[in-house]
Amino acid sequence: MQYSVSPYSYHRRHAREVIVGDPAQGGVIIGGHHLIVKQSMLTCDTMDTAASVQQTLDLVAVGCQLVRITAPTVKDAANLEPIVKNLRQLGCFVPIVADIHFKPEAAMEAAKWVEKIRINPGNYADSKKFVVKDYSDEQYALELVRIEQKFSPLVHVCKQYGRALRIGTNHGSLSDRIMNRFGDSPLGMVESALEFAQIARNLDFHNFVFSMKSSNPKVMIECYRLLVSRLNLMGPDWNYPLHLGVTEAGEGEDGRIKSAIGIGSLLCDGVGETIRVSLTEDSPREIAVCNELLAQIPSLVHTPNDLQGVPASFDPFHYSRRETPEINLTDTIRFGGEQTIRVVVTRETWDKVIPRIRVKDDVRPEAVYEDLNIQEIDPETSFIIHCETQLVTVKDDVRLPAITAFRLLALKLKQLGLTNPILLKDCLSVPVSVLESQIALLRGAVVLGSLLADGIGDAILVRGEPGAGQSLRLAFNILQAAGCRSFKTDYVACPSCGRTLFNLQTVTAKIKERTQHLKGVKIAIMGCIVNGPGEMADADFGYVGGAPNKINLYVGKKPVRFNIPEADAVEQLVGLIRDHGKWVEAEVL
Repeated sequence: MQYSVSPYSYHRRHAREVIVGDPAQGGVIIGGHHLIVKQSMLTCDTMDTAASVQQTLDLVAVGCQLVRITAPTVKDAANLEPIVKNLRQLGCFVPIVADIHFKPEAAMEAAKWVEKIRINPGNYADSKKFVVKDYSDEQYALELVRIEQKFSPLVHVCKQYGRALRIGTNHGSLSDRIMNRFGDSPLGMVESALEFAQIARNLDFHNFVFSMKSSNPKVMIECYRLLVSRLNLMGPDWNYPLHLGVTEAGEGEDGRIKSAIGIGSLLCDGVGETIRVSLTEDSPREIAVCNELLAQIPSLVHTPNDLQGVPASFDPFHYSRRETPEINLTDTIRFGGEQTIRVVVTRETWDKVIPRIRVKDDVRPEAVYEDLNIQEIDPETSFIIHCETQLVTVKDDVRLPAITAFRLLALKLKQLGLTNPILLKDCLSVPVSVLESQIALLRGAVVLGSLLADGIGDAILVRGEPGAGQSLRLAFNILQAAGCRSFKTDYVACPSCGRTLFNLQTVTAKIKERTQHLKGVKIAIMGCIVNGPGEMADADFGYVGGAPNKINLYVGKKPVRFNIPEADAVEQLVGLIRDHGKWVEAEVL
């Protein structure tokens, strides 16, 4: 199976065109030779027509090309009519996407008024109860018939009105039927989407896109790679466009880093026709990150020669860290093998940050690049390594971009039967001009995150960020976002929408204020139950909107406390963490 033409040379995947609205009047074409489309989502109540119109105008003003609005009920879906009408009267013709969960009848109503419908196969025709059941082939086939009966009416309506569809699976909301046969896995996500796609194709409807979202960038990357490989095997007319996004990425640097790892890695492999950066912030900020991320990709993928046909050294569909021997990085720190991935800094950075490091600080440099016994290699040339404990990296100023160069180095080592540990760099030359911190963050996350998601790398070096302290923090944050190292509390936070039952930005800030000192604890903050229980299955604790001003608390995906008044919920979350032995008091400075 193959998900790209080459893991070493950029070739944009050829996707068929999907038309959303009238391109002559502000609509968009996704796929083909068109530029990647940027989209975002409203955070207000869909029944608030004036707020929905204003938020849409605000998004369009900063370059948003598709605007998604949740429609949890038929009543909400019907209110899309005046929203769209008001927008058109104001001269705004941006296509509107209705986001549908649980209510097929809401999708049918929304299709009358908006240009595109997003449905989630995991909860469009099924109710998720986390029930364990063995399905015989006959029972499974009957379930597919039932799904077809639920989904076909929407396809007919989309054909009638000339609408587009997004078949969007989420890691957190696979149906019980899919979970029982395929598990909570990338394969399950792909199979779930393909079932709905086949129904659409049987009705000669092709104006749809796929998405495979997860809050875990590594899972998200694997899902899209697997989907593309499956589509390639199914035939050239299965080349539907892909919408990319890391769901519930969170806020601030963490949200941007997670999104850059997931979205950026796939874009660098030529995969993806439309994107959304999901942040727990005001929606227009998402478009700014989209613009900045898209602007970095060309310089990260330019290759001077075509390496098509050269195999990958890693399995792109199943994460596995590259095997290396465990050796000494310094006199006191070991790396490689099953050791955590280490953080290396330049001498200049070391000299600046070490005086400010306290004894108990986890964010600390672990080696100085200039002091290491390291062999620098140009992976396009022949080389000899005299021992397997020799640390290696890519030589500066080679012709290849960093992702290509390190993938090729890993391949060359494998072909030589060598398992030497590898030091990754975010860039293969020190930037001539100083990069803005936001740009350095995105570039570092794309390069290092892509390679770490491939299982390559035993230590990392960030040089693109000029600030000493910022570069050190960025290195640790990339490792945490990539799931390679845990040094602080990890948060899974949804970006808010009209379904949200509390102010996500305010509550997230409160929860962080109380819990950000915890190490190795993962907390999910979910505005409603749409993706909550499943998406936070790998979180230790969950804070989920259950009803207006009422919160449910979870341990893993199991609800344990219900209908807690919002005013008390944060402290009850702290109590739950304490009851499970994962609470420590914050150190008083």
